[in-house]
Formats: sequence, structure tokens, C-alpha cells
Amino acid sequence: MNRVVVTGIGMVTPLAYKTNDTWTRLTNGHSGINKIASFNTDDLNVKIAGQIPIVSEEFGFNPDNHIEKKDQRKVDDFIIYAIAAADQAIEDSGWEAKNESDYYRAGVLVGSGIGGLQSIAKANETLNEKGPKRMSPFFIPSCLINLASGQISIKHGLKGPNHSVVTACSTGAHAIGDATRLIQSGEADIMLAGGAEAAVSRLGIAGFAAARALSTNFNESPEEASRPWDQARDGFVMGEGAGVVVLENLESAKKRSARVYAEIKGYGLSGDAYHITAPAPDGDGGYRAMENAIANGNINIDDIHYINAHGTSTPLGDEIELGAVAKLFKNSLKNISMSSTKSSIGHLLGAAGAVEAIFSILAVYNKVLPPTLNLTQPCVDPLPLDLVPLEAKEKKIDLALSNSFGFGGTNASLIVGKL
Repeated sequence: MNRVVVTGIGMVTPLAYKTNDTWTRLTNGHSGINKIASFNTDDLNVKIAGQIPIVSEEFGFNPDNHIEKKDQRKVDDFIIYAIAAADQAIEDSGWEAKNESDYYRAGVLVGSGIGGLQSIAKANETLNEKGPKRMSPFFIPSCLINLASGQISIKHGLKGPNHSVVTACSTGAHAIGDATRLIQSGEADIMLAGGAEAAVSRLGIAGFAAARALSTNFNESPEEASRPWDQARDGFVMGEGAGVVVLENLESAKKRSARVYAEIKGYGLSGDAYHITAPAPDGDGGYRAMENAIANGNINIDDIHYINAHGTSTPLGDEIELGAVAKLFKNSLKNISMSSTKSSIGHLLGAAGAVEAIFSILAVYNKVLPPTLNLTQPCVDPLPLDLVPLEAKEKKIDLALSNSFGFGGTNASLIVGKL
């Protein structure tokens, strides 16, 4: 079975447009969560989100660098973010096709949890207010989830597997894990994999607020709203963005002397079979996803030193995940640190698993653990393990585990580590 390594990274997050800026701001304890200014929130009880900084702001995103202005109207923002993250990842990897057969061995697997929600809402307004003759012929392909992969494939000429994943908040992690398996089985040598989301809109906010999933107590202090494991947590904060990695057959990476950030060491999946939105109270689904990832990689549990938690800042989910981790790792807990980077960027839904896997990869590569912001009054006393409160810390990490759990009881765990 082929070994799979990460040779390129690309991100667009609420912290910054570029990967290095995002990582620097993350580890310096900055927050990308602020008041919503892009649409009217007067009648909404949620007024904050993790939004991509616009081009006029510091660390702002410029879509013109990745897609022609005339074409931006033909795609939803989640596709634009996916293209931008993929462009960064390919450039970062240094990969170039040497011949036609290289293109046939390179593919794309990028998913989204919701897809073109904003485009659907706008098209519905057009239909109702102006009639069917004013509908754009680009409406359907602008919001289909697999068109993130499709547009990346077309732009870069990648003719290998062209696939997509839709598993709510586990999407990005499943995409990376599934793409890893395609390389392991020999169906591709290179895969661009990850997730993208752009659901911060009136419709998106109103929908999640109706489900009572979002934070409502910190509208006047947005940076304090996402506070995993803290007693004052009251729901997650929506975010948007994209994360894409270049996965590569180790032998291919060696041949071209590519920089290797980390190796994908293990991948585990599970289902709760419990509830459409709530995790099982005993944390069994998350427990088995982690257990399966460890078994998949034939990993010694004592070698895992960092966990990037799903950690959404919800009253129910945080403690359930904490309990599952404590149950699985038992006597190894003293060697483990766990943090939730959602405290800094919010919950990126279908992009979360990919961006958080990247944070785990960079933690291994840079020997730095990103912090859990706003953790001032832990919900459990004493805590069973280090949750990296408030400030990043340096730590040698052999292996890192990243958890992603989604609506419908869909769970994924990835393990990454040094070669």
C-alpha cells in the first residue's frame, strides 16, 4: 500500500487570506470572529460570524487573484474559496505536470457541507420578483457542491479522480481521508483534497439560529463568543472559508525532492445512529472514529501528543467529546494536549475538517500547539488533560489527531505525523 504525504497547503479563513498569515495569527491568539456587516441582522438574534476579510481590510482576500471578474458572478463564494485554497496548495507544493500522463494521475476531492446556499437564496428572489426568464443559466452549476472539485480540475487540467464529499461538518476530514485511500490503492499519485463553505448569510444564520445551535450571548463581544469547554459557552459561531492540501504518493514526492509537511498516518470513520443533530450522550461515535483511525494506522496510542478537537463551543458536544477522549486515551492523557481552533475562526462547517487537519499538520511541522481562546472557566474541574488555554505552546509532536463530527451522526478522525 502506498504511503501518502502532504506536500502543499492552502487556506482561506476568517483570520487571513493566506496560509502563513492564518497560522501566525492563530498561534498569536487572534480571533477572526466579528460583527456581521455584509447583510442586515436587525431581525436576527445572532449578529456575529467568522467572515473572510474583504480585500480592503488587513489580510483581506482578493478573488481577482484566482478567478476572472466576469466569471465570479457565475459561481458561489464557496467555489471561489475552494479555487483560491487549491491555487495556494499547488503553488506551495511546487508540483508541475511533466507530461500528459501526469495529469491523468492527479485528481481532486473537495467537498462542502451546504454548497451554494447564498446563490440559491438569490436565485429564489430573482424567480419570485422577476420571473423565470431572468434566471441565470449558470445558477445550477454555480451552487452544486461537486463543482468545487470540477472548477479546480478544469483550471489546473487535472484528469484523475474528480470526486466530492458531503458529510456536514465532517466533510473536509472525509475528503482528505478518502483522497488518501485513492492514492494508497494506486488510483492516483496526486490528490487535491479538502473542503469549502460560504454559508454565512441571512438564510444560513437564520436556519442555524432556529435550531438553537448558535451563540447569542456575545453579540457585543464577538471575539469572546467561541469558547470551547468554558462554562459560559452557549453555542457555536458560524464561519466560512476553505482548506485544501496536496496529497502525494511518498515515492512521487521523493523523486521530485518535495518538501513534506507530514504523512497521513490513520483515518477512521463511524456513525452515531442516534439523532439528526445531537451527538450520542456516551460519545460512542467519536470514540469509535478515533479508535478506527488508530487501528487503521497501526498506531501506538502513546505516540499521539496533540488532538485538534471538534470542540464547537456547544453546551452538549464539548463535554461529550472530552469524555470520549478521556475514555480512549486513559493513562496516556498526561502526555496529550488538546485544543479547539474553532475558538479563533468559528465553525467552518464543511471546510472545518480540512482547515483543522491543516492546523494539525502545521502543529506537527512547527512543533507549536494552537491555543483554545476564551477558556477561562473550564466546564470540568479538574480537567483530565491539557486544553492549551489562551496561549499557544511549543511542544514536540510525533502524531496529531484531528476530529470532525457532523449532523446526522457522521464522524471522521485523521491522524497525521512526521515521516
